[in-house]
Amino acid sequence: MQMKRIFIAIQYMELGGAERALLGLLEALDTSRFRVDLFVYRHSGDLMPLIPEKVNLLPELPAYRALSRPLKDILTEGRLGIFCARLWAKWRSARFGKSLNGLENYAVFDDAAAAAAPFLPSLRKLGMYDLAVSFLTPHRIVRDKVLARRKVAWIHTDYSSIGINAERERPVWSSYDRIVSISPEAGKGFLSRFPELEDRLMLMENIVSPRAVREQAALEDVSAVMEGSPCLCTVGRFSHAKGMDRAVRIAARLVEMGMNGLRWYLAGYGDEASLRREIAAHGMEEHVVILGKKANPYPYMAACGLYVQPSRYEGKAVAVREAQILGRPVAITRFPTASGHVEDGVDGVIVPNDEEGAAKALFSLLHDPARLESLAAACRARDYGNRDEILKLEALV
Repeated sequence: MQMKRIFIAIQYMELGGAERALLGLLEALDTSRFRVDLFVYRHSGDLMPLIPEKVNLLPELPAYRALSRPLKDILTEGRLGIFCARLWAKWRSARFGKSLNGLENYAVFDDAAAAAAPFLPSLRKLGMYDLAVSFLTPHRIVRDKVLARRKVAWIHTDYSSIGINAERERPVWSSYDRIVSISPEAGKGFLSRFPELEDRLMLMENIVSPRAVREQAALEDVSAVMEGSPCLCTVGRFSHAKGMDRAVRIAARLVEMGMNGLRWYLAGYGDEASLRREIAAHGMEEHVVILGKKANPYPYMAACGLYVQPSRYEGKAVAVREAQILGRPVAITRFPTASGHVEDGVDGVIVPNDEEGAAKALFSLLHDPARLESLAAACRARDYGNRDEILKLEALV
C-alpha cells in the first residue's frame, strides 16, 4: 500500500516559537505511515540541524531563498524581478501601515509573497500530495504553487492585535480547507477579522516534548552565568511583539523600588542595537543582560528564579510552556491570549499589561518565596506532554 504524502512549508528555521513548534510536530508525525516532505525556503537558522532525519528535507531553491534575504544580496545575485517585487511590496505595505493606528504591520509578508509569486517556480513537479501544510505566513505560496488534495494553514499569532489587510488576505485564507489555531484565544482573534471562516477553524496546540526539553536543559551548567537575586529570564525574538524593550523599563522600575541585586537575562536575537540603547538609556547595564542567540536556551530557563514573558501579544508562547515543564514559576503580562497560557495563580501568574502595573506585581511576587514555590510545585506536578495533538493533523490526510 502506497504511503500518504504530506508537504510542509516554512520560511526558515531561525530561533523562534513557531520554528520550535514545527520541530515538535515533525517529531510526532508517524513516518511509518506518512512520507513527509519539508520545504524550507531558505536553509538557514540555528534549528536547521534539529530537523528530524526521518523527514525528507527538500532542496533549497534560490528564488524562494530570495524571499527573505537582504534586498542588496538578491540584487547582487541578479534576481531583479524579486528585488523589484519586494521593493514594491515594502512601499505598498508602508502606505497601508499609516492607517494602522500603531498596530504592528504584518501586511508586508502577504504583499511580498503576492508581488514575488510570478518569479517563484511552481512546486507542482513534486506531484500530488494528500496534505499540504503552510506552517507560517505567507500562505499564498502553498496555495498557488503546491498540488494537494487538502491544504491547511496555521495561525501563530493574535490577529486582533496586529495590522493586516483583511480584504487582501481573505481570498488566501478562504482557499484553505482547514485553518489551524494553536490556542482557543488565537482562534477568537482570527475570527474577529474573518468571522465567515469559523467552520474552517480547528484547534491544534503546539506539540512540546517534556522529555526533550528536560534533556536539553541538563546538557549545560550555567549557574556561574545566571547570577542575581532575584534572577529573571526571558526567551524570544527581540521584537515589538515580545516586549523586550518593556522588560528593560520594568527592570528599571524594580531597581527603583529597591531590587538592587536584580539580574534579568534576555535570550534571543533581533534588533539588539535598539535593545542595548534602551538598556543604556535607563542605566540598566548591570541589571539587564543580553545572552544573545541560544539554540539551547533551556539551561538558562532552568536556572532562573522566575521566567517572565512581557509580550504585547502572543498566539501561544512556546517558551512559557517550556519554562513550566522545567518547573519554573512563570509570570506573563495580560496580553489578549494570556488566559490560554497559564492557570492564573496556580501554574503561573498574569500581571498587568502596563509597565508600572507589571513592575508592582512582580515586586510583590518576588518578595513572596512561598508563592513562588507554590507556582513551581504546580508546574512540576503537571504533565504538559501533548503528543496526541498530532492525531488531529493525521486525521486530515
